[in-house]
Amino acid sequence: MMLRSMLFVPGDSEKKLAKGASCGADALILDLEDAVAASRRPVAREMTREYLKSADRSKGELWVRMNPIDSDDALKDLAAVVCARPDGIAIPKTESGADILRLSHYLDALEVEAGIPIGAVAIFAIATETAGAAFGLGTYKGVTPRLRAITWGAEDLSAALGASSNKGDDGQYTHPYVLARSLCLYAAHHAEVQAIDTVLPDFRDSAKLKKECEDARRDGYTGKICIHPDQVAVINAAFSPTEAELAQARAVIDAFAAQPDAGTLQLNGKMLDKPHLKQAERIMALVDQARR
Repeated sequence: MMLRSMLFVPGDSEKKLAKGASCGADALILDLEDAVAASRRPVAREMTREYLKSADRSKGELWVRMNPIDSDDALKDLAAVVCARPDGIAIPKTESGADILRLSHYLDALEVEAGIPIGAVAIFAIATETAGAAFGLGTYKGVTPRLRAITWGAEDLSAALGASSNKGDDGQYTHPYVLARSLCLYAAHHAEVQAIDTVLPDFRDSAKLKKECEDARRDGYTGKICIHPDQVAVINAAFSPTEAELAQARAVIDAFAAQPDAGTLQLNGKMLDKPHLKQAERIMALVDQARR
């Protein structure tokens, strides 16, 4: 399934877990990291595990954000929740494919212990949150078939760089963060996984969210993380094909089907080649995979 919207929900908040379940997000990310105080992590692990066991999985996928792989909390997080078979683990502050491989090995062992098929739990890499992460973005390809998506993080990165802000007076990301966004996009497509755009912290600004989604989809992102249920509908709509896009995609596919030996052809006065067919097939796949 193509994930358009992934909503962060604190793993220690029963109220927010209940609200998140009905918001229409393609996936919830039950958070054990930034949204949970260190003193509350044992409680969050227990609540998250129980939620995974009892939740209605037909409403969307359930992921868990662990703490960084080198932290004291990482194995505690995994040991607590993998037995409840989350759809995936979101790993923050990754610096290279080596972090993903290490997590995959941990998951192998925990799946065997829990009687879960090896490879059942996927991985979502949250990259660019450290100063060194940008240098490892080309190392994710082929590391493990568990890797399903890569995103970038602007807020943690600005803290890591000691920046006073990651945006200029016009409200747009400044050059270091535009670079991180672009490199993340390249990394995801190089690794042949989904590219997921980062959060918009101002959840009240739906117009800005819509614009960010449109820009992200135009550039090749296929989904976006959100931090509030009110953002879900805007994101889902923005990353779903329009009727015009579907009509054009069908026309392109039909044109190539009618001329299977053609490398290029004309349609409505425009030249088309195989990349146009690939894009059309990708658009139609979004429809096939849509759950709502």
